[in-house]
Amino acid sequence: MPARKSFVKKKPIPVGKKPEKVESQRDTQRARGEMPLNKVRLETISDDRQGQRLDNFLIGQLKGAPKNLIYRIVRKGEVRVNKGRVKPEYKLCAGDIVRIPPVKLPEANEIAPVGQDFANILQAAVLYESDGLMVINKPSGLAVHGGSGIHLGMIESLRQVYPQYPFLELVHRLDRDTSGCVMVAKKRATLRAIHEQLRNPGGIDKVYHALVSGQWPRSCKQIKAPLLRYNLKSGERMVKVDDQGKPSVTRCQLLQQFGNVALIQVKPVTGRTHQIRVHCRHVGHPIVGDEKYGLLSINQQQRQLGLKRLFLHASELHLTDPSTGKAINVCAPYDQALHDAVHRLQAQ
Repeated sequence: MPARKSFVKKKPIPVGKKPEKVESQRDTQRARGEMPLNKVRLETISDDRQGQRLDNFLIGQLKGAPKNLIYRIVRKGEVRVNKGRVKPEYKLCAGDIVRIPPVKLPEANEIAPVGQDFANILQAAVLYESDGLMVINKPSGLAVHGGSGIHLGMIESLRQVYPQYPFLELVHRLDRDTSGCVMVAKKRATLRAIHEQLRNPGGIDKVYHALVSGQWPRSCKQIKAPLLRYNLKSGERMVKVDDQGKPSVTRCQLLQQFGNVALIQVKPVTGRTHQIRVHCRHVGHPIVGDEKYGLLSINQQQRQLGLKRLFLHASELHLTDPSTGKAINVCAPYDQALHDAVHRLQAQ
């Protein structure tokens, strides 16, 4: 009896394109968040994603999706790895098959086009660039990524300004109101290598400048206090010092005292959410302009003098660029608001 013919239709390959070209195009679409969100997808984890956390993988796959949505679909079991439930912090293995459910994003989260003036600002903010890495002097008030009511973040904007780069991903994050050095990987291999440096003590040296309230004691060289994240009833995310929190260490040094405020240099040894801001408050010297953890009286005083933003600036980065193998030192100058604030204080 002759073998029956299969009537399963194979997806045609576009004319003039080889199969590997089509797959490359799909990889580019995934990197830019253009894959469809309205149907179930099964993604096989490649070798270069070995060890990536599931939640971070989903953030990259579901561009624009708020974090609370991502954690919810994992918690409800809509996301599966090898057909089983896992936690958001699960470390992916090469060959894992991840089920990504359809998600519906509100229209408000659609990515807005970047205007030419803003594009010029971002291009001028590039402090360092190599084949695999960019370092941006992020302006205060700009979120590093969209979501949760933010239509357009820094990384989405950079993808529009630099369409020639098929892969652009945040290496780490800064709070929206914090300015200064942010690393953006142009290659996945660079992203993985820098994450490895971040995990190793002393691998990457981050230096911040902060203006804090009060007389900073020169003897205060290190703040060591565990930090716990929690949410207010309003849903606002907060952090506090708590014995149940994660171990957290911040190194400090007084740069200059100005009456009732002080300019300090800060180096976070660990990288917890709001670490510098909460640690400064914990020792009685909250950062000037901090609406969450600061002192209202000092904030109002400095606003009257012209400082209307958080004075926390990622001033320097010291690391090895994996794409060149060379040690780099990147310095981000103050914006006009911080420069003017320090100038006024020095003139007093």
